[in-house]
Amino acid sequence: MTETKEWFHPGRVVPASGIYTCDCGAGHHWSTDVKGHRFPPLPAGCPGTAWTLDTDAHPDDD
Repeated sequence: MTETKEWFHPGRVVPASGIYTCDCGAGHHWSTDVKGHRFPPLPAGCPGTAWTLDTDAHPDDD
Protein backbone atom coordinates (compact mmCIF):
# COMPACT_ATOMS: atom_id res chain seq x y z
CA MET A 1 0.00 0.00 0.00
CA THR A 2 1.37 3.42 -0.93
CA GLU A 3 1.03 6.28 1.53
CA THR A 4 0.22 9.65 -0.04
CA LYS A 5 1.09 12.86 1.72
CA GLU A 6 -0.88 16.04 1.35
CA TRP A 7 0.91 19.38 1.62
CA PHE A 8 -0.56 22.41 3.42
CA HIS A 9 0.79 25.90 2.89
CA PRO A 10 1.13 28.43 5.74
CA GLY A 11 -2.11 30.38 6.29
CA ARG A 12 -4.34 27.53 5.10
CA VAL A 13 -6.97 26.15 7.52
CA VAL A 14 -5.77 23.04 9.39
CA PRO A 15 -7.97 20.07 8.28
CA ALA A 16 -7.09 17.73 11.19
CA SER A 17 -5.42 18.22 14.56
CA GLY A 18 -1.96 16.75 14.80
CA ILE A 19 1.76 17.24 14.52
CA TYR A 20 2.93 18.56 11.16
CA THR A 21 6.48 18.67 9.78
CA CYS A 22 7.82 21.00 7.13
CA ASP A 23 8.67 19.67 3.68
CA CYS A 24 12.33 20.73 3.73
CA GLY A 25 13.36 17.10 4.25
CA ALA A 26 15.45 17.73 7.36
CA GLY A 27 12.65 16.54 9.68
CA HIS A 28 13.65 19.04 12.31
CA HIS A 29 10.83 21.60 12.02
CA TRP A 30 7.40 20.72 13.33
CA SER A 31 4.20 22.38 14.41
CA THR A 32 1.34 21.13 16.59
CA ASP A 33 -1.85 22.40 15.00
CA VAL A 34 -5.54 22.33 15.90
CA LYS A 35 -8.30 21.62 13.39
CA GLY A 36 -9.91 24.86 12.20
CA HIS A 37 -6.93 27.07 13.06
CA ARG A 38 -4.51 28.32 10.39
CA PHE A 39 -1.07 26.89 9.68
CA PRO A 40 1.75 29.09 10.97
CA PRO A 41 4.56 30.40 8.80
CA LEU A 42 7.52 28.05 8.40
CA PRO A 43 10.44 28.76 10.78
CA ALA A 44 12.88 31.51 9.81
CA GLY A 45 15.57 30.19 7.49
CA CYS A 46 13.67 27.02 6.60
CA PRO A 47 13.92 26.24 2.87
CA GLY A 48 10.58 24.38 2.92
CA THR A 49 7.29 25.60 1.44
CA ALA A 50 4.54 23.60 3.19
CA TRP A 51 3.49 21.44 6.16
CA THR A 52 2.55 17.73 6.03
CA LEU A 53 0.78 15.65 8.70
CA ASP A 54 3.25 13.52 10.65
CA THR A 55 1.11 12.34 13.60
CA ASP A 56 -2.70 12.46 13.63
CA ALA A 57 -4.07 13.59 17.01
CA HIS A 58 -7.31 11.60 16.54
CA PRO A 59 -6.54 8.67 14.19
CA ASP A 60 -9.82 6.87 14.88
CA ASP A 61 -12.08 9.88 14.10
CA ASP A 62 -13.52 9.78 10.59
